[in-house]
Amino acid sequence: ETLQRIVSTLVNKNDEIHNFIDMLNHTISNVQINSSNAISELDEEFDGLYSVLHEMKGSMANTIQQEEARKIQALQDQLSQCSHALESSEELLELAVQSLDIKNPVELLEVENIDWIVTVASAFRLSLKPKVSDSMTHMMVDFALEKRMLQAVKFLPVPKAPEIDVAACLVADNCITVSWRMPEEDSRIDHFVLEYRKTNFDGLPRLKGEQRWELVDYIKATQYTLSGLKFDTKYMNIRVQACNKAVAGEYSDPVTLETKALVFGLDSTSSHLNLKVEDTYVEWDPTGGKGQEKIKGKENKNSNTASPKRSTNSPRASARGGRDRFAGESYTVLGDTAVESGQHYWEVRAQKDCKSYSVGVTYRNLGKFDQLGKTNSSWCIHINNWLQTTFSAKHNNKTKTLDVPVPDRIGVYCDFDGGQLSFYNANSKALLHTFRTKFTQPLLPGFMIWCGGLTVSTGLQVPSAVKTLQKSENGLGGSTSSLNNVA
Repeated sequence: ETLQRIVSTLVNKNDEIHNFIDMLNHTISNVQINSSNAISELDEEFDGLYSVLHEMKGSMANTIQQEEARKIQALQDQLSQCSHALESSEELLELAVQSLDIKNPVELLEVENIDWIVTVASAFRLSLKPKVSDSMTHMMVDFALEKRMLQAVKFLPVPKAPEIDVAACLVADNCITVSWRMPEEDSRIDHFVLEYRKTNFDGLPRLKGEQRWELVDYIKATQYTLSGLKFDTKYMNIRVQACNKAVAGEYSDPVTLETKALVFGLDSTSSHLNLKVEDTYVEWDPTGGKGQEKIKGKENKNSNTASPKRSTNSPRASARGGRDRFAGESYTVLGDTAVESGQHYWEVRAQKDCKSYSVGVTYRNLGKFDQLGKTNSSWCIHINNWLQTTFSAKHNNKTKTLDVPVPDRIGVYCDFDGGQLSFYNANSKALLHTFRTKFTQPLLPGFMIWCGGLTVSTGLQVPSAVKTLQKSENGLGGSTSSLNNVA
């Protein structure tokens, strides 16, 4: 036996070494691939830098050429003006010299304005200073600073792992707000990546049996809110990493936040045969009950042959586990998970063409022919859209009319330990009705439907607005039998 244990240990160790060798070979291959990728990216960055420098050089050379053309044009214009003035001046000079040789007074009078003509000659109005200089020193560049900056270029440092501030994280209203900070200031951080995954384990994430990480990328702030979540597990693992323009850093230490909420489906084995049940959806199906037993007291005593739909070979019937389905006019289906303690919340939405439906809770002892609200162990609100709409609360076969509009979505709040069952407009969180009692047995969510369909939403936390209303209602009492409606 000792030798067998040694052999088994050696075999396991050999397997571990083989796996480790495979991992090392795989790592070597990845290093080669990643190094090649890094060199390619380096080439791209330098090519981009060369391109920028080449473009800048072309632009600056073009500016110098434009300045050269401007100066040459100005000097050529001045040269042309001087040439015209010089030509005119030479003509006047020749005329003046000729006038000096005139001896005849009559002829001299003919050129008596020669002094004025010479005085206003264009040669006397010319500026004999170049309009522009030949200097191009203002077009010189000095890249000494830029050269020092380029020489200081290094590989971007890998960002450090952020630190999640657990105390600042908030779980409420099926949303999770996550806050984090960097261990030290890093101006090169471009964005953050947040990953989360659901789990039923409290503590460090496990490699096996875990759901995959969900990713939220390009977060610019150090806080993010995950909204619209369904809390169908007990916990949520959260981790964050920082990224700069080139590389992503290590992930933060993962934190585990509690997110449990009541999750249940509809128990198809409990449903009336006229109901079609799919997980969290139930729909009236008038063709489903063709073979069901007749209403209590009116059984067909002449028939000894079981109906095909009631046969013990039927999957729907055999799954009942020995308990009869609802029958007769009790078009009911129950939830598959009992409420035995704590505070819970779920919502129900009815189809617009639904003629009649009830939403509530019941003990397990609800009879196959019993209807929600007509026994002392069931509580519900009932909506009847047949002919005219009626809205009422029911318990122990007593009814209280509710003088409020029927919402398209109903929220159900159950405080088992506090003995309270409240119904809300799920959109506005306005209170519709409250039952107060002492629950002595586990409760099952219950639903009645006739002509139409209901969708149940679970995995929901008790909304903050409902918690606030409940605090304000503490101290107000009401008997179950009187169906007290807390305003």
